[in-house]
Amino acid sequence: MKLFTNFFADEDGAVTVDWVVLTAAIVGLGIAVLSTVAGGSGDLATSISDYLGSSITVGDDPAGP
Repeated sequence: MKLFTNFFADEDGAVTVDWVVLTAAIVGLGIAVLSTVAGGSGDLATSISDYLGSSITVGDDPAGP
């Protein structure tokens, strides 16, 4: 009977479950933020690349040789 009493009074497993749930929540939040930011940053990078590609010309010297 003492074995069952000690087993039910022990809280080490409950603390472990709490940490696993908190860690899973943080990882899930990180993935959600990453997927949200990735689309916007990709579009911004494309816009910057297009702007720089259209405004900078390589090899054309207006002054001539």
